[in-house]
Amino acid sequence: MTDVPAIATARPTYDVIVVGARCAGSPTSMLLAGLGYRVLLLDRATFPSDSMRAHFVRHAGVERLARWGLLPRVEASGCPAVRRWVVDLGDFPLPVPAEILDGGDLQYAPRRFVLDAILVEGAASAGVEVRQGFSVQEVLQEDGRVVGIRGRAQGGREVTERAHLVVGAVGAPPYNAQPTLACSYYSYFADVPIDGLNVAYRAERVVIAVPTNDALTLVCVAALISMFQTFRADIEGTFFGSVDQVPWMAERVRAGRRAERWLGSADLPNFFRKPYGPGWALVGDAGYHRDPIPARGISDAFRDAELLAEAIDAGFTGRLPLEAALAGYERQRNEAARPLYEETLARAAFHPFPPEIYAQRAVLRPAA
Repeated sequence: MTDVPAIATARPTYDVIVVGARCAGSPTSMLLAGLGYRVLLLDRATFPSDSMRAHFVRHAGVERLARWGLLPRVEASGCPAVRRWVVDLGDFPLPVPAEILDGGDLQYAPRRFVLDAILVEGAASAGVEVRQGFSVQEVLQEDGRVVGIRGRAQGGREVTERAHLVVGAVGAPPYNAQPTLACSYYSYFADVPIDGLNVAYRAERVVIAVPTNDALTLVCVAALISMFQTFRADIEGTFFGSVDQVPWMAERVRAGRRAERWLGSADLPNFFRKPYGPGWALVGDAGYHRDPIPARGISDAFRDAELLAEAIDAGFTGRLPLEAALAGYERQRNEAARPLYEETLARAAFHPFPPEIYAQRAVLRPAA
């Protein structure tokens, strides 16, 4: 690694400070440390720590976990592999090998307290300085440029840390934003025999079930945002009323038992943000957020972590001006995300599937 040009009035202790240690921040930190940079990773949580977020890792994300040497830890956690999908678009359940729908035959749905802890440990093993239970209270700026942060650990004194670049903790106006279209409620069930990812669309809602850690099955109902108050008024009744619209899935879910509390959210915005500026950058949900129905968030965060780490390295080593490198990161992110963004909006609004999809499915329908 070549020397990073001095860009702040006081000498920074770190090349990069990353605020947020989950599925975007930890990989970004780990990759930068692997390139030889001094990286500080901060998070207000202490790990293992759960997060009220979807936790399906599609094949592209699994490939990155393998490339980073972290996939064996996911496998050792006892999370079952997902090798097929069962998809019901209101016509019939169609079993499909995962590789046909997702480009590979291996996917996982690890709990976030499992996956995020693995990612944090991976960053620490790569040489990242990790501070858990640390609250960032202020982003420091000098002459219009971000130069560091001020914050404190739990029960600790306030400290100031400086870096050439801060990833996270900086706001930016959204663009190509769309309103929240859907809400969701979910929980974890024991004794629900589900093989692979099961997805069933019905009018204005979708039921999703997938096996996860501790022999539990995640069962989620997502619906139009207009149903959120109905859900809140009677979570269990609305949830099971939705599941009952899919008899082949309802039989299994009702035979099991709910093992954890209900979780729900209507805070599912859809937007892009400019992911860089003087002395700062964004990665993951902070820079690009979309409804979780297609379950691409974690895999997209992994992709963008690699893109950002590559851009930072190009800028810091002088292969490109840093601003040009970060502009390239935004361009690559958007080129990858935009087609899927439009599809996500269609799914979250529960638009009808095209007739040709049903025609294709009819050809593949198993004999009775």
